[in-house]
Amino acid sequence: MPADEFILRMSILMGFFVALSLFVSRYFRRDPMLDAIPTVGFSDPILSYFSALHFIFDGVRMLKEGYQKTRPGLFKIANFRRWMVLAAGSELIEDVRKAPEDVLSMLEPTIEFLQPEYTLDLLNMNDTFHIDVIRSKLTRNIAATFKDVREELVMAMDDFIPTCEDKWVKVPILETLQRVICRATNRIFVGIPLCRDYDYQTLNLTFAINVMKFGLIISLFPRPLKPVVSRMLSNLPSQIRQEIEFIRPMVEERFAKMEEYGDEWDDKPNDMLMWLMSEAKGVERSVEGIARRLLLVNFAAIHSTSSTFAQVLYRLLANPEYIEPLREEVDAVIKEEGWTKAGIDRMHKIDSFLRETQRADGLALLAVSRLALRPFTFSNGVTVPAGTLVSIPASTTHTDENIYPNPDEFDGFRFVKLREGEGDTVTSRHQTVSTSTEHLSFGLGRHTCPGRFFAVNEVKALFAHIVATYDVKFEEGKGVPRDFCIAGFRFPANSNVMFRTRQK
Repeated sequence: MPADEFILRMSILMGFFVALSLFVSRYFRRDPMLDAIPTVGFSDPILSYFSALHFIFDGVRMLKEGYQKTRPGLFKIANFRRWMVLAAGSELIEDVRKAPEDVLSMLEPTIEFLQPEYTLDLLNMNDTFHIDVIRSKLTRNIAATFKDVREELVMAMDDFIPTCEDKWVKVPILETLQRVICRATNRIFVGIPLCRDYDYQTLNLTFAINVMKFGLIISLFPRPLKPVVSRMLSNLPSQIRQEIEFIRPMVEERFAKMEEYGDEWDDKPNDMLMWLMSEAKGVERSVEGIARRLLLVNFAAIHSTSSTFAQVLYRLLANPEYIEPLREEVDAVIKEEGWTKAGIDRMHKIDSFLRETQRADGLALLAVSRLALRPFTFSNGVTVPAGTLVSIPASTTHTDENIYPNPDEFDGFRFVKLREGEGDTVTSRHQTVSTSTEHLSFGLGRHTCPGRFFAVNEVKALFAHIVATYDVKFEEGKGVPRDFCIAGFRFPANSNVMFRTRQK
């Protein structure tokens, strides 16, 4: 029996037993606090599992139903582990944002979803120094590293899309974008030549997928069985060993120089690998520790960025009237600023188009998910018990007509108009990197995505390059591919896109 088929059958079997045990526990532990909150789907302990299954495949509609009935207010939807309580309206969203970590925990749902003890296998699970590195050193070095990122993006596009003047070339866009983003990102993570190593790219691309897949499978099993299942089914340990061997020579050489010269030496690299090595402590200050952290930051950086850009490109091809004004902006800015970070910052239409795509097509239906570690009372007086998953329905917030006029209409320049209307074309709450109770693509509050500044800069640089360099279109007779939406996440399809060198 093929390994994938075996994994699927085991997952279904264990899923059945887990669902049965959860049903029994839910049936005998109904909470009157939750009974008072409106339900989308079934409230009955037995039938609620049908609603949980329904949400996996029809989450968009269920969230919309609950939002329309209750906003501003709370509603709940069942999942297979517990009830999800959704907060609609800015005041209730603010309640979630302000709640302390020991009341509404961001960490616990992440652990439950990714099972990091068995998938990421960090040497010190409690050490999150890589987040500080991303938030501080990566963000502060965006301008200093922009030339390298831009160079790698252009070279990768040339390598993966060999256009030939007036001849159209068919490109499977999502898998191509994943390679381009992986290569450009790792130019700043590990540098040349490793970022251009095809096998190294493949490792980082497949590791992220495997973490999600095996995290889901392992989460189905009772805790005593998780280590056994992990050893039986997961290939993640072998991928971690591959990463160790890829970076070992670089890490050992750099550690030797750090030992000899201290914090500074001639030609000291300015990249993620070096930043991680400088900040690592204890068991993390080793080849093994650094390798795991590199895989983790790649996991966070590559797939979400490339998927977002695929959605941006699909929106552009579906609305070709935006191509010319975007080109005019890019051409004008590059003429004055050149290909620089300052130039990218001045491309307000490019930024607006990206933010509008996030609003209309965001990758996650839910945002700011938290697990109640103890009873939590919202400002409207409603209390949810410990063990409840609290979240925000991002997809419905982003399509609320009280927030965004004509929300079902894609307006690529919606946010540049808002910026200009407020008399602010330099810095504004309407930039893509900005977060608020009305725009939740990067989260909200102290747990807002720390790498969003780098990711947005990278996407904007690639978007501007494509607009300025290529003509693009769908295959003849093809239109916008449908996103695949499952379990609260959107996954863009890997559609073919036609490229040729820009003709005018």
